[in-house]
Amino acid sequence: MVNIVITGTSGQVGSYLMEHLMKKHDVVGLDNRPCPYPQLQENARLVDVYLKKDLSKYLKDVDWVIHCAAQVSVEKSMKDPMFDAENNVLGTLNMLWNSFLHETGHFIYISSAAVFGNPQRVPIDEDHPTIPLSPYGASKLCGEKYVQAFAGGYGLSTVIIRPFNIYSERADPSSPYSGVITKFVGWAKEGKPLLVEGDGKQTRDFIHIDDVIQMIDLVIKKASVSIGRTFNCGTGNASSINELAEIVRNASKKRPEIKHVEPRKGDIKHSCADIALAKEILEYLPQKSLKEGVEKLVI
Repeated sequence: MVNIVITGTSGQVGSYLMEHLMKKHDVVGLDNRPCPYPQLQENARLVDVYLKKDLSKYLKDVDWVIHCAAQVSVEKSMKDPMFDAENNVLGTLNMLWNSFLHETGHFIYISSAAVFGNPQRVPIDEDHPTIPLSPYGASKLCGEKYVQAFAGGYGLSTVIIRPFNIYSERADPSSPYSGVITKFVGWAKEGKPLLVEGDGKQTRDFIHIDDVIQMIDLVIKKASVSIGRTFNCGTGNASSINELAEIVRNASKKRPEIKHVEPRKGDIKHSCADIALAKEILEYLPQKSLKEGVEKLVI
């Protein structure tokens, strides 16, 4: 059993991760929002990791810090980039500084595929140029650079994970990436049309939360080879929005209509993770197909 601190445990990734790791380890969750999940509340602490400058109370004798806490809305970052930077840049910096000061064992930073921007090649490997298109993408990339600086300058033991389009029952429908699944499922359950933006031929790499948890588990178990690395976290399979709509439609008893509407301005056409490095180093192998994962959400 190891001691683990996870930030952002009221959110999608943090909550599932905490729920999973609590089965075998001593876990404390930190978030600036009250934990909405009863099964996690005993181990959850109401802490703003950006505003709370001294985190010694939570980081004593900690083996792993997993930093999931973030402002995750691209749209909100466009409207209020200062708020985005305070949470995503300064919050990350504060966690890194405290992790160094209090000699935590290892630090995992949950970044985002938004750091890449508009792909110059697909599939996207870890060495792909990073030219983010939003303050959110920029703030997550800035967080990565601070992680690298603390590894190089302070000797902090770090790993960066870049999830692509995560989906789950707890996904935020306002997300322009994985949010499309949540929206489609919600519309299907209500018998409303599935609104596909543009021609629907745009592709994404949708990854179920279970496979994200699998990768983080492997990073911890294989620390001797994972430390110092950056890993793409996806399935390696590109699915079109049209394909996604058909999966949702076929899984729904109400068989909703599929309608095409105006394309979203500036939408990225294609995105898919190259996961060769994670397969080689971590022996990571995604388990859940899009069809299987989405059908469970619809039923």
